[in-house]
Amino acid sequence: MYSLAAAENNGKLTLPALFGETVCRFGNRNAYAFAGEKPRTFNETADEIRALMAFLEKLYVKPGDRIAILSANMPNWSSVYYAVTFMGAVAVPVLPDFSPSEISNILSHSESKVIFVSSSLLAKLDTGKPDSQKTVILIDDYSLNLQKPAYPRYDPQAVPERNYKVNEDDLASIIYTSGTTGRSKGVMLTHRNISFNALKGGKIQTITEYDRFLSVLPLSHAYENTLGLILPMIFGACVYYLRKPPSPAILLPALEEVRPTMMLTVPLIMEKIYFNKILPAFQKNFLLGNIYRIPRIRKVLNAAAGKKLMKTFGGSLKFYGIGGAKLNRSVERFLHEARFPYAVGYGLTETAPLLAGTNAGNQCLGSTGPAIEGVELKINNPDRNTGEGEIWARGPNVMKGYYKDPEMTREVLTTDGWFKTGDLGLMDKDNNLYIKGRLKNMILGASGENIYPEEIESVINDFGYVVESLVIQQKGRLVAYVHLNMEELEKKYHNLKQDMTRQFEEKKKEILAEIQDYVNSKVSKFSQINKVFLQPVPFQKTATMKIKRFLYT
Repeated sequence: MYSLAAAENNGKLTLPALFGETVCRFGNRNAYAFAGEKPRTFNETADEIRALMAFLEKLYVKPGDRIAILSANMPNWSSVYYAVTFMGAVAVPVLPDFSPSEISNILSHSESKVIFVSSSLLAKLDTGKPDSQKTVILIDDYSLNLQKPAYPRYDPQAVPERNYKVNEDDLASIIYTSGTTGRSKGVMLTHRNISFNALKGGKIQTITEYDRFLSVLPLSHAYENTLGLILPMIFGACVYYLRKPPSPAILLPALEEVRPTMMLTVPLIMEKIYFNKILPAFQKNFLLGNIYRIPRIRKVLNAAAGKKLMKTFGGSLKFYGIGGAKLNRSVERFLHEARFPYAVGYGLTETAPLLAGTNAGNQCLGSTGPAIEGVELKINNPDRNTGEGEIWARGPNVMKGYYKDPEMTREVLTTDGWFKTGDLGLMDKDNNLYIKGRLKNMILGASGENIYPEEIESVINDFGYVVESLVIQQKGRLVAYVHLNMEELEKKYHNLKQDMTRQFEEKKKEILAEIQDYVNSKVSKFSQINKVFLQPVPFQKTATMKIKRFLYT
């Protein structure tokens, strides 16, 4: 295994140093590919990186310049990211789901000099603005958009003219968050931040050059960027990408083709599988539905379902990482009893991102596990009765600050290096971390109780037909908005819908009332829901599938 101590002692916590080590050790191993296609090796990737650096030199890119990447996941994404950071420039990954106005604001705020964009997202660029006179390169083939005769062209045989020295504290990336609060912030991550975090991720789960990653999350998010791109590179593993969004029709054949050993996902993916496929199979008849409620029998049935699930994921999976949002507790219980190799982690963009986690064999139900090696976590000013408080973190992975926003940086970074996460949690005697919710989301009850809407939502989402929910406070009372699986409802009450629309509407009202009774029977008195409303369309979400609460509060 690659030695972190050696990397630290030799000043090698930079992306070019780590990649150079990988080329020396695994140059002929497969590195990047689309699922079902021939991978390029690390040696071939290194050649492409050098050619891209030479190309950027011809475009007068210098160390410190910001270079934006607005692209779907692909092997070329990794080459561009490496080329930019290896020459001391700063990568600005932009989430593909951002709106054209958000993209325009990020490009302007970051003062990006060059933009690599995939052809599928080119329409999102507003090239008519006065400040849009930037060099636009199609990442699919490295051709210049609006090619002019005097402009240089990408030459795959070219090599850079300069030698670049990159330091550990140099800025590697500015990642703009797509948070739930509505304000996108530019998080400045150094080479040390990212390299340290990726190497420590390898301490949690052993990774070798024989592992295969299947990438389903956007590379422009810190989670996938560090743990799905840099981490496998360090240990010589191969990463496979999808040519289209991961719908079942695209994902299932890719799983069969790649047979991944490693995957990084958000809770929504497994929650959909459990609530839409697995649970309905157990509840399809009255008898099976009743015996599934018996813990001993449920465990047997879940174990059997787990074997089928493993086959669905290709049969070779040994680590299925879940992060980015809170995992539904019923889904986690299923995964645990199914002996599925899942593990829950915790982190933020500002911490590059991983703060806590464990491997698939040591998962503690409801917890994200302990702090990763080399990182300190503490509960600041914990409640005397509950032990709950804001989670603070300190370590080499904590960001440099928010780009062009020293005031907000001072708000979250203390003078002695602690980062205030804004998340509420507690730790058990074994230092396992339990996340309660976001500090800004916490609702203060009438008698001063701390109410965590995320915990109530977890109960609501356990109810049949509920896809997702949002709990907020209105006029001093808790209300819930729920988005139902209308396809399943219409299937069950098909005759009612045909007979009379009014009757179908009445049935939906009954279900909302049932949800309220169900939730209130399972939560504390001060967390009781006063009213449940139907959310007719899915909630708008961030890249990690968290609901953008600011839009609904």
